[in-house]
Amino acid sequence: MSEDQIGIVDYSVVMPVGLRVDDLGAIVSEIDTALNSCTQTFEIIIVLDGQMKQILEVLRTVAASNERIRVIELARPFGESAALAAGFDAAHGKMIITWPAYYQIEPEEIPKLLKEMKKGSSDMMIAVRQRSSASIDTMRRKAFHALFRITSGMTFRDLGCGVRVLDRKVAEEIPLYGDQHRFFPALAKSRGFRIQEIELEQSEKDAFRGRYRLREYLHRFLDILTVFFLVRFMKKPLRFFGTIGFLVASFGGLFTSVLVIQRLFFGVALADRPALIMASLLVVLGVQVFALGLIGELIIFAHASSMKEYAIRHVIQNGVARVPSSQISDAGRE
Repeated sequence: MSEDQIGIVDYSVVMPVGLRVDDLGAIVSEIDTALNSCTQTFEIIIVLDGQMKQILEVLRTVAASNERIRVIELARPFGESAALAAGFDAAHGKMIITWPAYYQIEPEEIPKLLKEMKKGSSDMMIAVRQRSSASIDTMRRKAFHALFRITSGMTFRDLGCGVRVLDRKVAEEIPLYGDQHRFFPALAKSRGFRIQEIELEQSEKDAFRGRYRLREYLHRFLDILTVFFLVRFMKKPLRFFGTIGFLVASFGGLFTSVLVIQRLFFGVALADRPALIMASLLVVLGVQVFALGLIGELIIFAHASSMKEYAIRHVIQNGVARVPSSQISDAGRE
């Protein structure tokens, strides 16, 4: 079946394949079996993040025996976020399921996941692994989510799980880049989409066999700071930089005032005092940080006409709720 003949399907499974890979043939087969038990119209899109000759040969064999499977090979490694975005662009499904290329959730839990999604109470359903991991993994996961909750104000239990089902409009409206795929639910929630968690059985084979380096922890911390800024200050940078700049400049001004008072009323000389240089630098730094926020506001204002601040869920007319036509995707486009 060619891509033009696929048309609209109920579900598109998007599977990004990067550095961590388990038995893809077995995983795809299990997903295919699970989806066959609850729907007949679905597709599986596997996105190779770069040239992986051995994996590609395996997938050629798998795809040759199943017309529902499509394989997309990226020109070079772009990262998991880019691989997901490529899969979203190629998907024809009304709903999109993201699934990692390694074991996390038992595939037979898919019907339970889709059943909850069909209730229509959420725009994205994210899986939470039930089975307890090793103590060090549990502590690391709790620390990560606690830090994220403090910085973003959002509570999630398992952002590291890549098993999610989402409405197509969520994939179309939330841009993914860098390593922001981990925070996809948080970015969607910040746009007003309804996010719900569901506990599913964790695969017995879900075990990270590598080790995290210090660089990885630093990257995750910087990613959290990025999401913190995107969620809270993306459309109002002056509030973030302006607050910091005002505090720094105020402290510098207060420090300078103390030095001037000492000079005028107590005869303390200003010459050769490092404190005067430090106070002056604080004032200049505060003004520069404030100006950075102001420049950000001017950029936001200049592009405001092309930026959408909201997401419409339904439009009710004559007592009937409909999805706005601007959000209905041409799922069957080439």
